[in-house]
Amino acid sequence: MRLILGSASPRRRELLAQLGLVPDEIRAAGIDETPRKGELPRAYCRRMAREKAQAIVPGEGEVVLCADTTVALGRRILGKPESAGEAAEFLLRLSGRRHAVITAVAVRTPERILERDVVTAVKMKRLSDVELNAYLASGEWQGKAGGYAIQGLAGAFIPWIQGSFSAVMGLPVAETAHLLEAAGYRVFGEKG
Repeated sequence: MRLILGSASPRRRELLAQLGLVPDEIRAAGIDETPRKGELPRAYCRRMAREKAQAIVPGEGEVVLCADTTVALGRRILGKPESAGEAAEFLLRLSGRRHAVITAVAVRTPERILERDVVTAVKMKRLSDVELNAYLASGEWQGKAGGYAIQGLAGAFIPWIQGSFSAVMGLPVAETAHLLEAAGYRVFGEKG
């Protein structure tokens, strides 16, 4: 089987590499990622992963892997900030508080879509002005849900998580392996 990664995220490729997997092809799905009015974070994240998978039609012998990561502060979805100002707003909201990072995974074959989501509780320390400004100046906030990446400089701001570190990075490795195996893609053992 051929593995199609429905994401241009270098992080997701790195996490697949932990399983010894290299996608045969990258086909990023261009979908509208606007939350619906009143949509809760977990439902939104699951819908995004599913819609990405639905947008990429697998050929015979292909399995498509898509994922979405959402940062939630209560019922509020903190998406990818469009400016340093919005990133600062997100980080100040998260500063000193616990929040949830939700990553939903969808695996599609020509016959079906298998789905799973993982919710990880994350605590961010209270940020000083110096830390906040240095992080914003680094540019690491760009393209990151909630305005931060735990695997980068912001790792110094996260004293505690409960759940999956790889899910916070963008792909829950254990759950992804399980879904791929359930879809008929051999993660472990002889390929082909």
